[in-house]
Amino acid sequence: MTRPPPPGRRPVPPNPARDLGVRVLMRVMSGDSFAAPALDTALHAAQLPARDAGLATHLVYGTLRHHASLRAALTPMLDAGTHPKVWTLLLAGTFEKLYLDTPAHAVVSEYVNLARDARLAPPGLVNAVLRRVEAAPVSPASELPEWLADTFRDAYGSQADDVMASFLDPQPLWLSLSDAGVATLEAEGSLVTPGVQGADRVELSRPLRETEAYRTGQAQPINPASLACVAALGDVNGQRVLDLAGGAGIKAAMLAARGADVTSVDVQPGRHAAARRNLKRLNLHATLITHDLTGPLDVEPAALVLLDAPCTGTGTLRSHPEIKLRLTPDGVEQAAALQARMLHTAAPLVSAGGTLVYSVCSVTPQEGPDVVEAFLNTHPDFRAADLPALDVPHVPAGPGVLTVPVDGIDGFFIARLQRR
Repeated sequence: MTRPPPPGRRPVPPNPARDLGVRVLMRVMSGDSFAAPALDTALHAAQLPARDAGLATHLVYGTLRHHASLRAALTPMLDAGTHPKVWTLLLAGTFEKLYLDTPAHAVVSEYVNLARDARLAPPGLVNAVLRRVEAAPVSPASELPEWLADTFRDAYGSQADDVMASFLDPQPLWLSLSDAGVATLEAEGSLVTPGVQGADRVELSRPLRETEAYRTGQAQPINPASLACVAALGDVNGQRVLDLAGGAGIKAAMLAARGADVTSVDVQPGRHAAARRNLKRLNLHATLITHDLTGPLDVEPAALVLLDAPCTGTGTLRSHPEIKLRLTPDGVEQAAALQARMLHTAAPLVSAGGTLVYSVCSVTPQEGPDVVEAFLNTHPDFRAADLPALDVPHVPAGPGVLTVPVDGIDGFFIARLQRR
């Protein structure tokens, strides 16, 4: 017969935020999912209070952003056969101890309880390790694979250290807002700070989907660098625009809001479903076509074409830190090969005298300048053209520019090509 615990010694149930955060991290670090969808799904199912949801979010993203330094701190205390579940729990606990304001004794207690109740790790090991672990001194560059840190140094020169440090900061919320959207958010107690490129930086008083601005179509989440891709087309009012590789239709919505007649093309029908829901929420319209852009597309050419090609996402490490744990140089080359095929498909869709904007949310030269330069060498009817003035900070990059990913802005390569 099992004896009840002595009075005053009953284990305290683990905080649900930590339980959720560790389980999401297990999925992400095993390669089963990306952080954003895994966390969103888990939070939606758990319906945690706002404070606990915030803690879970900090644990997931903070642990991934600081993964290299956390692992360096833990490695001397763990052997090579330590189970991945144990590693994940200790990484999260070490992040909370070293980077959040939680008292050390509380961190030890919480993660020992979580290890015991969820059977994720030996409680004695968790207790011993979290009591002893100390920060391993590293630079922001050390949080990246060496080849990727060198990529940022080559891309941004003297600004590279600031860029790599900025990737360790939490991602702010950027919203494209109407005047009514600003007013309703502020009336609800949210803080709206004017940003750049038509996006405002917002600190919400409640979850975004519960705000009146979002529900009534007065707010659209989008990074300023993504809006810079739209701005690179110039004035789109009254113009027919082809939005290639349009994904969930966010840029299509921004183009439609600016008065364009938009046709958005993507290979995944599921993304069109998300685009339709979002366009309906915003009271906007776009034509949606499902097509694999590695092959010819039978539509009438347009004077304005945007190809925001799928890429490795190296300019979005702040909001997608798991990328740096998975990406390899071979992955960059594979992405560049796909982008080259899609750019070739886009060429005949641009009418004579028209404009083709090519963009990727990556800063590797293979996916940006190299793809465009190879395209120009094989398509003499196109030339690189100057970009309209962009509000986001940017630096030259061959036939285009790179936005500088600091202060919550993503890193994009953007080139504007003119057909003769």
